[in-house]
Amino acid sequence: MSETAEKSLNFIEQIIEEDVKNGKHGARIHTRFPPEPNGFLHIGHAKAIYVNFTLAKKYGGVTNLRFDDTNPVKEDTKYVDAIKRDIEWMGFEWTGEPLYTSDYFEQLYGFAVDLIKKGYAYVDDQSPEEIAAQKGTPTEPGSHSPYRDRSVEENLELFEGMRNGDFEEGARVLRAKIDMSHSNMHMRDPLMYRIKKVTHHRTGDDWCIYPMYDFAHGQSDSIEEITHSLCSLEFENHRPLYNWFIEKLEIFPTRQIEFARLNLNYTVMSKRKLLRLVEDGVVDGWDDPRLPTISALRRRGYTPESIRDFAERVGLAKRNNIIDIGLLEFSIRDHLNKIAPRVMAVLRPLKVVVTNYPEGKTEFLTTENNPEDESAGTRELPFGRELFIEQADFMEDAPKKFFRLAPGKVVRLKSAYIIEYVDHKKDADGNVTEVHVKYFEDSRSGQDTSGIKAKGTLHWVSAEHAKDAEVRLYDRLFKDEAPDSHKDRDFMEFVNEDSLEIITNAKVEPSLVEAKSGDRFQFQRLGYFCVDSKYSTEGKPVFNRTVTLKDTWAKQKGK
Repeated sequence: MSETAEKSLNFIEQIIEEDVKNGKHGARIHTRFPPEPNGFLHIGHAKAIYVNFTLAKKYGGVTNLRFDDTNPVKEDTKYVDAIKRDIEWMGFEWTGEPLYTSDYFEQLYGFAVDLIKKGYAYVDDQSPEEIAAQKGTPTEPGSHSPYRDRSVEENLELFEGMRNGDFEEGARVLRAKIDMSHSNMHMRDPLMYRIKKVTHHRTGDDWCIYPMYDFAHGQSDSIEEITHSLCSLEFENHRPLYNWFIEKLEIFPTRQIEFARLNLNYTVMSKRKLLRLVEDGVVDGWDDPRLPTISALRRRGYTPESIRDFAERVGLAKRNNIIDIGLLEFSIRDHLNKIAPRVMAVLRPLKVVVTNYPEGKTEFLTTENNPEDESAGTRELPFGRELFIEQADFMEDAPKKFFRLAPGKVVRLKSAYIIEYVDHKKDADGNVTEVHVKYFEDSRSGQDTSGIKAKGTLHWVSAEHAKDAEVRLYDRLFKDEAPDSHKDRDFMEFVNEDSLEIITNAKVEPSLVEAKSGDRFQFQRLGYFCVDSKYSTEGKPVFNRTVTLKDTWAKQKGK
C-alpha cells in the first residue's frame, strides 16, 4: 500500500489493518451494533451504524445486531421493531437473526457466579444512597462496604436468593470487588446485578435480577466473539472495567475502540430529553420531522443515501465536537437535486388573470422533470387564462432590484410565456387580491422569438386545474445552537415556537394529487418536499418541507 493510501486511512482502519496483517483472531473482523431498545434511534446512532457496518464490509467481515435489553423498566418491543426498520432503511444488513443480551442471561449469571467463587464479587445489603456515598470523589478514595468481606459461600447463597426472588427490590445488589481507591470511578466496586421484579419484554417473569449494562455489555461482546467493539467516546472510561471482567473471567478478548460521537447543533440527542419532548406534546411523536431521530428524518424526506453521505463526510475523530446541521442539510440537498422531480406548487396563492389569453382555452406546455437527469423526461402542464403565483412574487411598489412581477415589469412564467403587468385589484383592507397581466404569444418557452428580456422567472399553477393541498413547513426545533448546554436553564426554554407552519390552502399542479407516501419533489423555487407518511390519505397528500433550496438559516442569523 502506498504512503498516500496509508495516510488516508482513519485511525480505526489503521488498527484493523494492523490486526489483519498480524493474523489476529485469524484475520477475522466481526463488529456489532448494540442499541438499547428504550427509544428510537437518532442521527448519532446513524453514524454508529454506518461505522460498524461499513468497516466490517470493507474488510470482509460481518456485523451483529444485538439489543442490549438489560433494563425491562424502559424497554419495549415497539423500539425493537423501530430499530430494525431504521437499520434496514439505511441499507444495512446484519448477519443472521437479531441477537439480544437477554439471550445470554443464564450465561451472564454463570459469569457472575464464577467471579464470586474467585473472590471478585460480593453481595451488598446497602441502599443505593449508602453505596453512592461510599464511592468517594474523583480526588478522594471511597470506603469499603461493611459487606465486602463476606465469605464466598455466603455470597453464593445470597446471590441465588436474589435470583429466586427471596428479597425485595433495592434490598441487595451484587458488586464487583476491585479497588475503592482507583482513580477511575467505574472501578470502585461497580454494581453487577440489581433486583427488578418487572416483566421483561422477551423473558417475561423468568428473571427478577438483571445485569447492569457495564457487566452485560462487554461480556456479550465476548460471548459473540466480537473482534472490534466500536463505541462512542463516552465509554472510554468504561474500557478498563470491561477489560478487567475479560481478564478475570478468562474469556474472549474483544477489543474496544472509541470514536467521537455525533453531536448536532440546534437539537438534543439525549433519549431522555427526546422522550420528554414527545411526552410533553412539544412534538408529534418520535417521528416528528423536527426531531433528529432516523424515523423523523425519513418522514421528513431524507434519503438513506443522504444519511450515509453525511456520516461519511463527518468522518471518524478521537475528540467530540459539534457538527453544524447545515452539513446534514447539504447532504440531502445534494442527493435530492439529482433525483427529485421538479413540480409546480404555490404555497400562498395570488390570482393572476392573463387578460389577452382566450377565455375557456387550455393548452399543455412541456416542462422538464429534472434538469440534472435527462432520463427523467418531460411532462405536460395545463396553462389557461387564470393562474396562481406566490403572493411574494408581486409587489405594488417594488425596489429597482425586484426581479419579479410589479408595475412596469415583465417576467417569465417557468416553461410558459413572458407576461407583463397591466393592473391589480385590492380588497377593503388594502390587500392585493388579483393581478392582471398580458402575455406575449411569441414568447413560449423553447420557442421564444419575442426578443423580450425577462430577468425573473416565476413558478405558477393553472387556477382551473390546481389542486388544494396542505403543506407543512418545518424549521429548527430550537432557537439556541446548544439548547442543553446551559446548566442554569432548562433546554425546553429554547424551543422554537415557530418551528412548524401549516399551510392549508396551497395550490399544486394536478399530477401531485396522485403522489404516494414518501414521494419526494422539488417545488420549483421553494425547496424540497415529500409526501407525509402520517397524515396523507389517498388523493389528498400532505407535503412536508424536507429542506429549503438554500441555507437561509445562516443568512437569517447573520452568519
